[in-house]
Amino acid sequence: MSNYRVWAPYAAEVELLTGDPASPEHSAMTAVEGGWFEADRKMTVGERYAFRMRATAGHGAPQQDDADGDGDGSDGSGTNAAADPVGDWTIPLPDPRSRRQPDGPHGFSEVVDLDAHDWRSADWTGRILPGGLIYELHVGTYADSSDFAGVVKRLEHLVDLGVTHVELMPVQPFGGDRNWGYDGVSWHAVHEGYGGPAGLQKLVDACHERGLAVILDVVFNHFGPDGNYVGFFGPYTSGGETGWGEVVNLTGPDSDEVRAYILDAVRMWLVDYRIDGLRLDAVHALHDEGAFHILEQMQVVADTVAAQTGVPRSLIAESDQNDPKLVRPRAAGGYGLAAQWDDDVHHALHTVVSGEDHAYYSDFGTVETLAQTLREAFHHAGTMSTFRGRIHGRPLDLSVQPLSAFVTYTTTHDQTGNRAAGDRPSMNLTPAQQALKAAVIACSPFTPMLFQGEEWGASTPFAFFCSHESDLLLRLTREGRIREFSRAGWNPEDIADPADPQTFEMSRLKWDELADAPHTGLLDAYRTVFGLRRTRPALGSPWADSVATKVEGQTLLLTRSADGDVVQLAANFSDEPAEVTVDAGHDELLHTHPDAPAAVGDGVVTLPAWGYAVLG
Repeated sequence: MSNYRVWAPYAAEVELLTGDPASPEHSAMTAVEGGWFEADRKMTVGERYAFRMRATAGHGAPQQDDADGDGDGSDGSGTNAAADPVGDWTIPLPDPRSRRQPDGPHGFSEVVDLDAHDWRSADWTGRILPGGLIYELHVGTYADSSDFAGVVKRLEHLVDLGVTHVELMPVQPFGGDRNWGYDGVSWHAVHEGYGGPAGLQKLVDACHERGLAVILDVVFNHFGPDGNYVGFFGPYTSGGETGWGEVVNLTGPDSDEVRAYILDAVRMWLVDYRIDGLRLDAVHALHDEGAFHILEQMQVVADTVAAQTGVPRSLIAESDQNDPKLVRPRAAGGYGLAAQWDDDVHHALHTVVSGEDHAYYSDFGTVETLAQTLREAFHHAGTMSTFRGRIHGRPLDLSVQPLSAFVTYTTTHDQTGNRAAGDRPSMNLTPAQQALKAAVIACSPFTPMLFQGEEWGASTPFAFFCSHESDLLLRLTREGRIREFSRAGWNPEDIADPADPQTFEMSRLKWDELADAPHTGLLDAYRTVFGLRRTRPALGSPWADSVATKVEGQTLLLTRSADGDVVQLAANFSDEPAEVTVDAGHDELLHTHPDAPAAVGDGVVTLPAWGYAVLG
């Protein structure tokens, strides 16, 4: 292995600390090129290590910011102020490029050999996104044991459901033992409480053995507040606020090393962990003024790894900008990402079924808007957003990008957890309404995604939770959530306390619910309607010219066609029965929900309240 190295342009001197954290051995490090320091000592697998340094003039301890209270799962409270005055030695600091933090983000790092894993799924050839079904899960609440090993025990459920891609919410280290993961630090490491690096490799291996691809949610737009020490080493951030923390330094002085820090993490997840894809959190908060955008650079890394391994690698962006440039091919001037999340489809479907129209739902709520998003992906495409008070979005060119490049869903971790009580749609809707929403997503031209437990109408909420190892951070997070939700009109008494262990406990899935009839009925409907995507070419085609919609009153007729196959979805978004005229010759009933069955005859489908029919 190579010698110990660390990038520390803020340091005048750096020492390497190795061995027992209580009484480590100290070794001087030598300044080399570009702000790097190197020790005359090779890294040894299993050895604990840390760094301490004397800062150069003007580079003392980072200052802690106040929480922003944005309600998005991070409090934006900045870095830890844990150093002595300028010129004195800092406390022992973990390696920003640490691969393992056995004692958490505040402890010593440990050298690991990620090549040592004996892969059982060496013949894995991968999966592309088009035609797939993604399943988003949180490791801590999905499985009974709250770790990777527990997820492995529940993989057969996903295989039986027809899932093709398992998407893990972030697994990088965070302070405490309960967190969504978006407060992560040490971007090259894995949270020890979940099973650490070895546990993640075993989970990926187990998924591949069962034919499941793995997508990992990663956060490169800010550092979490608990255990973030990168500000001692160098300019990883550049000032300014994203809403969750300081802006990451992508184009300022010394930003080349920060970009390399990110790109090396991308390469590590794809190569050393054999991850099939990365979901890139909130890419609109990546402030990059360079000609070669960091997202495009990430895609080049993914393309290179795919070419070298023969296994496809997919990058999926979460963006608030409604900008098709993210998924436009690089040859057409885009970044070439495989897909991006599409909240407009979610908002249109959620509002028309639930009736909620506050905050960012205010521009949605009609069947016509839902039909538009099913044809065009975006409702806001260079049009006025009253919630934002400005023109928002840009239309996409369907001649260069298929609608399958957009990931759609009935709910996500954000759409549940960023509600005051973390209540799921299943806690407010009937089984028929839930099945109707699922049928729309299943029959849409997009790549569908499920959120853990929605397939059986889980009774448990999914609220935001954290366990920062600082009472101040916990207080700031709690107060920030109250401010944010109060501005949105929520009752403060309904807001789940993120620091209360019970908030985490109540967010765990209850797997014994699968034995109860109401849940098993919905699960059967999910299996059936999403299973049609595998058997009907019309639903598996990614191209936009296979989509047509017709709206009459509160009903929608969605028609998909490809390779001579035609599938229609007739849907009733009202609490009164309705009739929908369908195309003759394509009126064979493929699926309807047993709680609200449809009747088909003479080119007309009779739908009960909130009923639907899938016809072929």
